[in-house]
Amino acid sequence: MALYNQTVDFLSDSFSGPNRLPLLAVAGASFTLGLLSRSLLHQEESGQTVIVSPRSTILPGISESENRQLPLPTDVLPGARDVASPYGSTRVYEWGPENGPKVLLVHGITTPCLSLGGLAHALVDRGCRVMLFDLFGRGYSDCPADLPQDNRLFSTQILLALASSPIAWTGAESGKFCLVGYSFGGGIAAGFASYFLELLSSLVLLAPSGLIRDSQISFQSRLLYSKGLMPENILGYLVGRRLRAGPLTSPKPKNHKLSAADALTEELPSQAAAEIQILSRKYPHINVSSAVAWQVNTHAGFVHAFMSSMRYGPILKQRQWNTWTRLSECLTAQSNSSGDSDTKPSVNKVHILCGDKDVLMVKSQLVPDAKAALGDSAEFKFYDAGHEFPSTKYEEVASYIFKLL
Repeated sequence: MALYNQTVDFLSDSFSGPNRLPLLAVAGASFTLGLLSRSLLHQEESGQTVIVSPRSTILPGISESENRQLPLPTDVLPGARDVASPYGSTRVYEWGPENGPKVLLVHGITTPCLSLGGLAHALVDRGCRVMLFDLFGRGYSDCPADLPQDNRLFSTQILLALASSPIAWTGAESGKFCLVGYSFGGGIAAGFASYFLELLSSLVLLAPSGLIRDSQISFQSRLLYSKGLMPENILGYLVGRRLRAGPLTSPKPKNHKLSAADALTEELPSQAAAEIQILSRKYPHINVSSAVAWQVNTHAGFVHAFMSSMRYGPILKQRQWNTWTRLSECLTAQSNSSGDSDTKPSVNKVHILCGDKDVLMVKSQLVPDAKAALGDSAEFKFYDAGHEFPSTKYEEVASYIFKLL
């Protein structure tokens, strides 16, 4: 009964409006029925391995003028290309001077890579070559339906994006590249660096996941991590409905436990910030909030990708701790080795940039936990902002990164 009551609390956050009580009753009853007779509700796997993006489902039926009116036009950033692979297609954007210092940007769990468009443009203005891509199940990237969205999958996606470039991002003549990861992308970047540190010139983590303490997570989010506790079709429906409802705007109480909805809310800028940010030079009116809403409603694989990322991705400290310790060992080994003075410098610090008002990556917990994992290799910079700071303070962040290059 306690489990049922906790689930009703989860559903209360998922629904609002005049139909709330009937929906709660129906969903609560569905959950109880699911616990009692999961075998009867179990559906055979469809055999589908890839859920295609709006690139395949929406774009073929619209004109160029209609494309320009989309919240996420296909050419929202320069240098767009689609990279085919057994995992599905990945949308990549790459531009800037070919001989400039290279920077790869990895975005967060709910937004397409557009969220880092302002930062990318600011880096190109400083002479950098930048690359961004939509993580699987976001933006115009397909979603593998039969694989967990974990560090293994995303490290593979990074390598696919790098290999698709017309210029060398890896190898002796590449000059190495700076890897920048934001939020969920910060956890992905740390995981990638723990195996491929030799490819990098520097590592910058913007409000990185992977150090969130288990005690910070609410019960409703734990449902996402516990596959089999609730029928997948019901859970998918509830998560999709909550995400389509948009960000929560009510103040968070003291000792607020993080929910799945917070991942959506905190990556989006405030209304005032959204009005001044320019993420796309070609479409200056485009903003993250409308792009995310469009993505949630049109990308058939997004809810699956979100749920899988919450379950298997680099979010919780407990799950990611081995990655952090491996990264620390790699940094120590690299600093102890004798480098070739003719090559570009390798990573010797992990630069962690955060907002003072971040409710996801809390400063009082992030700093000691990062130091415990990385020791003196961790270097911190804080901004007067929340979790969304890379999409609002991109000029300041770009200046910090460019100094490292």
